[in-house]
Amino acid sequence: MKVALAKHKAKLEKFAKEYQSKSCDNYLNVEEKRAFLLDNGIALWDVIASCEIEGSSDSSIKNVVANDISCILNSADIRKIFVNGKTAEKLFRKYVTLPEGVTFHGALASTSPAYTMPFEKKKEDWSRILAVLNRGKEEESCLRETRLD
Repeated sequence: MKVALAKHKAKLEKFAKEYQSKSCDNYLNVEEKRAFLLDNGIALWDVIASCEIEGSSDSSIKNVVANDISCILNSADIRKIFVNGKTAEKLFRKYVTLPEGVTFHGALASTSPAYTMPFEKKKEDWSRILAVLNRGKEEESCLRETRLD
């Protein structure tokens, strides 16, 4: 398990270095981004299906229609959820009820260019995903060892 996690960490580090060296506009095309997500077991889902918004200002969001995430949670093996930014967290908490066995781990630093936190700080915050995955693998390993006794 530690080898698999090290492999994922190495991929994320490589991704971060490549991302830093290029602008968002020319980093990857849609198919390359899709392949990266699929290869690494990452799912993306927007909390909002539709809303009224002025420009890209989260503070102007109103008349929200939430996406129904239950269809994906009921058909895919998703156990851990993070959201991108505080607005997504607020909306997620308001509109989403998680089934048993799925854990919400809160908001990560927004990747929006409007959120001016330095890239290194955002990267550090997003590395919490690895900590949660590492903790989950350790717990699974302990459970397996306990069952074998």
